[in-house]
Amino acid sequence: MTIPIELTPTQENALRMAAQRLGVSVEDLARLAVEDLLDQPAPDFEETAQRVMEKNRELYKRLS
Repeated sequence: MTIPIELTPTQENALRMAAQRLGVSVEDLARLAVEDLLDQPAPDFEETAQRVMEKNRELYKRLS
């Protein structure tokens, strides 16, 4: 999928400089940044899952 995005001139310059510093293309750096963002679980999801597990621990024990 290709997604066009608008960057301010300052953002574009920063992205180009970072890509050059890392020795990758601007497109690869942007794609990797998005991948990294999507690979990180949302903190509130983990907290909620933990609360549910704690709340239902006894039920899970009885069901197993």
